[in-house]
Amino acid sequence: MNPMFNQALRAYAKVEVETMIEQASPHKLVLMLFEGAIKNINQAMLHLQNGAIAEKGMAISRTIRIIEDGLLASLDLEHGGGLAAQLQELYDYMLRRLLTASLRNDVSALQEVAKLLGDLRDAWNAMNQDTAAAQRVAAEATVP
Repeated sequence: MNPMFNQALRAYAKVEVETMIEQASPHKLVLMLFEGAIKNINQAMLHLQNGAIAEKGMAISRTIRIIEDGLLASLDLEHGGGLAAQLQELYDYMLRRLLTASLRNDVSALQEVAKLLGDLRDAWNAMNQDTAAAQRVAAEATVP
């Protein structure tokens, strides 16, 4: 492809992502973090399979940044109680597993973290659906 076209596509994608972030609810932002981390782990596994070690390292580094600067940083340990503390421990565990995966080219460690993130994403998504359903029921109950 034409380099100018590639540059235009990257600029468009960046604007699209920025717009999605600006318009997203806090719940949606966390969901996007889970999805981004999983996507990068999957890329790391593909790069590892293809022997692209440098690219594998970059994908794992992006995953680590998402967990550290997004998921871990968004925890409210003061008000989140035991759940926030448990999530902090789980995120710390994932970070250690990602470092192991990077240093040892360990696919099983990547798969483990991808599964953990997928389970958390699914639970986070279900929680939002339950909240939305409860809000609909409450709204219908107040209508005469």
